[in-house]
Amino acid sequence: MSESVAGIFGLSQIGQIAVPVSDVERAIRFYRDTLGMRFLFHAPPGLGFFDLGGVRLMLDGPARAQAGNSSVIYYRVADLSAAFETLSKRGVQFEAEPHLIAKMPDHELWMAFFRDPDNNLIALMSEVN
Repeated sequence: MSESVAGIFGLSQIGQIAVPVSDVERAIRFYRDTLGMRFLFHAPPGLGFFDLGGVRLMLDGPARAQAGNSSVIYYRVADLSAAFETLSKRGVQFEAEPHLIAKMPDHELWMAFFRDPDNNLIALMSEVN
């Protein structure tokens, strides 16, 4: 007897996110040294992997033709102002100062945006009480 997929199955956890990059070594230095992400390993051909709290980030050199056209990844930070200041000191060029996105019933959503060396858009987000 087969089970109905619609009633039981649902995607709920991300295991890995791929970001296309034109130069994997340059991208690894940026994500590891500038952003402070925990580097895991290299894998041929031209892949670099990071651990983001149990979700792997894969920098994808073979997908270089799509570099700069990835989806926006939003990284949650506890203190947006401190993260903004730290990354700015490391040379990250933000598109604007951190700003309020929405006032929710129990918190405010703040964000700041910047780009990696391949022009992929990255966001920092913080939910402030």
